[in-house]
Amino acid sequence: MINDPLGIIMVLLVIEGGILYTAGLDRAKKMFKYVPAMFWIYFLPMLVNTLGLIPPKENLAGEVITPVYGAISTYGLPACLILLLLSVDLRAIFRLGGVAVAVMLAGSLGTLVGGVIVLLIFGQWLPPDIWQGLGPLSASWMGGSSNMIAVAESVKTPTKMYGTMIVVDTIIPYAWMGLLIFLSAHQARFDRWNRAKSDILDDLKHRSADGPATRSEPLTLRHVVVMFAVAAAGTYGAIQLAGLLPVIPQVVSRSAWAIILATALGLILSFTPIRRLERFGASKIGYGLLYFVLASIGARTSLANLTDAPLMIVVGIVWVLIHGVFILAAGRLFRVPMALLATASQANMGGTASAPVVAEIYHTGLAPVGLLLAVLGSIVGTYLGIFCAYLCRMLS
Repeated sequence: MINDPLGIIMVLLVIEGGILYTAGLDRAKKMFKYVPAMFWIYFLPMLVNTLGLIPPKENLAGEVITPVYGAISTYGLPACLILLLLSVDLRAIFRLGGVAVAVMLAGSLGTLVGGVIVLLIFGQWLPPDIWQGLGPLSASWMGGSSNMIAVAESVKTPTKMYGTMIVVDTIIPYAWMGLLIFLSAHQARFDRWNRAKSDILDDLKHRSADGPATRSEPLTLRHVVVMFAVAAAGTYGAIQLAGLLPVIPQVVSRSAWAIILATALGLILSFTPIRRLERFGASKIGYGLLYFVLASIGARTSLANLTDAPLMIVVGIVWVLIHGVFILAAGRLFRVPMALLATASQANMGGTASAPVVAEIYHTGLAPVGLLLAVLGSIVGTYLGIFCAYLCRMLS
């Protein structure tokens, strides 16, 4: 077994690098089409742990075996959030108008309320601390993987439970995306029934095209150093300030405050010249850090801890249907075309990777709208996910 912290870090980096390299190969794209790289980056360290090659975070008595996993999350997660949020263009999101934002937030509200409802329905069959799993899962279904990881670290989700949530988060959103794509063939019939305002889509395409395009430039050593300097300084500041803020037991810990502050700092920096670092790939560096944090979370536990996955998949199906009811209600209220409803729903459930795809399938030229709505989800997902965890804890 590799117990040396540097050796554990090496194993995790080799796994992450190997998966990302393989995912970029043409002959491997089929494998990653339905089971994304993010899942493998989590699953393989869990498998390595199960085989006994690296240690878990804790022993059976709850004693910490190696502090390296906690250190990676403590320092790596705020740093990656800052880099990921540098490119956010809030003005472009606001230019989409009230209807698009309202439909998107209706989907987020459906996910938030759905978490509470499924707990009321299935709570008697779920463990008392399930709120620590529902919060991160709701964050993923309102924003994306970065939000899920942030909330999981904020509410101290047990590693066993987090593994189950990863499985659910892999199966349900892709099944939902498949359903949305299937329904695209019936959007004309839906729009007639809904008396949808057909000019909404053309207006949205015009609004989303008004912003300046972000150009890419070659990455240099100078920019890499600056990115890490900004991320390190922001992380240190967030952690230090978090130590001065009040702790709410089992809801908002010091690490939660650090994540909340890092998220806010990333948004603030997006209004400054520092946002230009995105031209050189700041978000790519951020995702690299994010996947490394995810690998460290997977390495904390073993495959034997996924016993609750079947029940949670049933919970997830009911949950996503509640989300769909809220989306449909918003569409009916604002007489929104099905294309925008599907785009907003996938922006919640799938994030920036898949929302533009669904948007383009429904209506040519709508992909930028899907991307902007997904970015909005990544902004609010962490905050709403922590709130969902708090509500579920009150009911548990």
